[in-house]
Amino acid sequence: MRISEEMQQWSDLLGDEIGGWPGVTSRPMFGLAGFYRGKKIFAALPRTRALRAPNAIIFKFDPMPPGLLKRAKEDPRMSRESDAPGSGWCTFEISSADELRDALWWLNRAYQEAEA
Repeated sequence: MRISEEMQQWSDLLGDEIGGWPGVTSRPMFGLAGFYRGKKIFAALPRTRALRAPNAIIFKFDPMPPGLLKRAKEDPRMSRESDAPGSGWCTFEISSADELRDALWWLNRAYQEAEA
């Protein structure tokens, strides 16, 4: 499904921010923009099509540190591919522009964990 104009704006704002972080490159991938730190992908933002939810971004941990895992489980906007600890993609649903700061916080954690 296609993303809303609002989500496209939010993705553009987030993409502009994380695209300027040291060592980050971006590549198109199936209606998304994949963001890499070096050779490791750490996030994907929708460009033309929705992810798992209409207003969602995804990021990857390999593995997610225990403290972040606890925080993720307590945040109703977050979902994971699996409840098992370890690597995998997480979904963060954004319902307002006020939540972009929280989305950026999670993106930054994924970026830090992707350090080569």
